[in-house]
Amino acid sequence: MKIFKPHFWYNKHQRNGVFFLLFIIITLQLIYVYVDFSSEETQDINKKELIAFQNKIDSLKRIELDKRKPKLYPFNPNYITDFKGYQLGMSLEEIDRLHNYRKQNKWINSVKDFKQVTKVSDSLLDKVAPYFKFPDWVNARNKRKTKTLLEARLKSDYKAENKKSTYLKPTLSTSDINKATQKDFEFVSGIGEVLSSRIVKYRGKLQGYLLPEQLYEVWGLDKETANRVLQTFAIVEKPTIKKVNVNTAKFKEVLKNPYIDYQLCKNIFEYRDEVAELQDISELRNIKDFPLNKYERIILYLEAK
Repeated sequence: MKIFKPHFWYNKHQRNGVFFLLFIIITLQLIYVYVDFSSEETQDINKKELIAFQNKIDSLKRIELDKRKPKLYPFNPNYITDFKGYQLGMSLEEIDRLHNYRKQNKWINSVKDFKQVTKVSDSLLDKVAPYFKFPDWVNARNKRKTKTLLEARLKSDYKAENKKSTYLKPTLSTSDINKATQKDFEFVSGIGEVLSSRIVKYRGKLQGYLLPEQLYEVWGLDKETANRVLQTFAIVEKPTIKKVNVNTAKFKEVLKNPYIDYQLCKNIFEYRDEVAELQDISELRNIKDFPLNKYERIILYLEAK
């Protein structure tokens, strides 16, 4: 027995090594049995990104729908067909009134005539009237008629206000609101040096008055006084507006638009960065918090190329 004893006898250091090895083996076995190594990847969906993606899809849909809408080009209102009237947003009754009027061999020669005959709403008239195209001889006649009426009105108003006055009658340099001088505007009752200066300055900012209603936007000019100005002056010749390309313009160039404030200008540029390029100016309607009531005025000075 003594011969085999040394082969099965371990000293204290060796026994500790054996016990440590057994501890490691048992620990690994327990981990293997009780620990679940399977893992399932969970996908964390960012709700904000999902909403932004959906908004982009909706925006693309709206753009596609706008592309499908018929574009308006200059046209003679005397030749509006049923289909054309439908495209413009006219009701059947309004279209019928126009056709019945034309059957009498009568012609529409002005925006006022169109309004009286069809009885369309002012909002629709403001939308389609800029696209009316009359023959040159009609436009020339209308200008002469407007000038004659203005001169007659000026004489009548002046006589009424100066019935007992011995002053000489002042003369205007023009009846065109876009050519009138500051002194011309001071001829109107209620218009002094300050208001006449503002009318001229705002005209410069607009590049000329395109619509009579723009006069109401002059700061400090009440509606009653503005109406007296419009009784004296009219838009005889519409100004040529240099439109700004919203796709290439700088921030300050767009901000010069009289109907665009700083925040709206910022929103326009953020939208432009998002879509890379506006395919059509109507995309402005897709911009968050865009003032739709000012859309028709804003696009008088902007374009998308």
